[in-house]
Amino acid sequence: MRSPERTSHEEARVAETLKKGSRVTGAARDKLAADLKKKYDNGASIRALAEETGRSYGFVHRMLSESGVTLRGRGGATRGKKAASA
Repeated sequence: MRSPERTSHEEARVAETLKKGSRVTGAARDKLAADLKKKYDNGASIRALAEETGRSYGFVHRMLSESGVTLRGRGGATRGKKAASA
């Protein structure tokens, strides 16, 4: 049985086969979506995943949305009203 962690060589090979602009369909798309979902759920950002896979931010965002992932908020400062202090 394969180990759950991929080596950097395998990740490079996957990134090579999924070049930006190439169409990803069928089993390859399902596998990519599952990998992205797992990494996102473990704390990776969409931008980091996009850079790692060589795909665009929009592509990764769409794949995560199609996978049913609940996307995290942007974080940082919010523009809402300040919370009332007790």
